[in-house]
Amino acid sequence: MLAEVLAAVAVVAIGFAALTSALPVAGAAVGEGARLSTAAFLACARLEEIRAAAWSAVPPADRLGVSGGHLSPPQSGGMTTFPDEAALPDPFASYSRQVRVLDCAMPPGCGAVTSSGLRQVTVTVAYRPATAGGLAGLDKTVSVSTLVAQR
Repeated sequence: MLAEVLAAVAVVAIGFAALTSALPVAGAAVGEGARLSTAAFLACARLEEIRAAAWSAVPPADRLGVSGGHLSPPQSGGMTTFPDEAALPDPFASYSRQVRVLDCAMPPGCGAVTSSGLRQVTVTVAYRPATAGGLAGLDKTVSVSTLVAQR
């Protein structure tokens, strides 16, 4: 009887040891999920600001702008419309955000679409993910893209 109780205690102790060793990994995964969700939220929030920007033929207005390439923020009339944000205000100071707007009229277009009335907007949010051993060495990015039509 005593041997059976000792065997049961040993099995339960091994189970608890395995469970406690998994807790830091699970905690890091939950934290990473929260950071990833925050990055997606920040990208979508900026995308909504961009959708609200005026880009119309009549009356002529272009507050959306076009990026000169993949490395430059969009510009219109010599002014940067959506500048790169190296660090966002608190509580999002560990995130950075950039916007790129490509003109769909320029080859190769936007996917299979070539139109002067469309622009492809991509918002990229970067952050440093946490691991069970601390912060990762490289940033992780979340990108959201959409097409915006001229009104």
